[in-house]
Amino acid sequence: MAGTYLDRIVAQHREAARADRRSPAELLERARACPPARRFRHRLASAGGAAVIAEVKRRSPSKGDLRADLDPDELARQYESGGAACLSVLTDAAWFGGSVSDLQAARNATGLPALRKDFTVDDRDVLDARIMGADCVLLIVAALDDDELSRYCALARDVGLDALVEVHDDGELRQALSAGADLVGVNQRDLVTFEVDRARAARIAPLIPDDVVSVAESGIEGPDDVARLAEAGYGAVLVGESLVRSTDAATAVRALVAAGG
Repeated sequence: MAGTYLDRIVAQHREAARADRRSPAELLERARACPPARRFRHRLASAGGAAVIAEVKRRSPSKGDLRADLDPDELARQYESGGAACLSVLTDAAWFGGSVSDLQAARNATGLPALRKDFTVDDRDVLDARIMGADCVLLIVAALDDDELSRYCALARDVGLDALVEVHDDGELRQALSAGADLVGVNQRDLVTFEVDRARAARIAPLIPDDVVSVAESGIEGPDDVARLAEAGYGAVLVGESLVRSTDAATAVRALVAAGG
């Protein structure tokens, strides 16, 4: 994986984690004292059909600015109006232009559960997600070893967070399930080229157990894609770029929700 976008991003986050002198024990105490989180996984599991996770995303490493001047609370309200089940909010600043304030503004403007979309490489990242108000944390199998993955899954449960465990192939799916994942995202974006393989999610879908909530990610541009993924068995789709670029986000989400059935 040397030289991939993921490698460079994760290396930067690991460097920051090594420099972090905050006490994990103190953060754990703060995280456990937070008000109850909104139930991210439950919201998806109970939605029926393929629920929509709508993303607040200013830019991407491969495409640059998508909508750098977006208003996170207004966009989140449009997503909720259109019928989104959950939010996903980028908090990585260097690569995606996101921030903690984006997550807090979007979540506070709605009643929707929110995923902190970032690169978790340390216990403090999980605890920070809870403290900043997220309801779910992202764990990328390709960025973690098995011990880290299991530990972060357990820590998320301890502090009341759901964990979306992201995989790219059947081997990573086995790792996710071994770590106890009950919410799995299949990212159709190639880690080396950042190109999208729109058949990937459909190939992996039959391998995901029925009691695991499955989420298809990346390359979802419209209702036809959502209908295809719902037919493949996905319980949710995570959609960012096409919604952020839309001139009417509420209508765009509404069309995706209808296609998900």
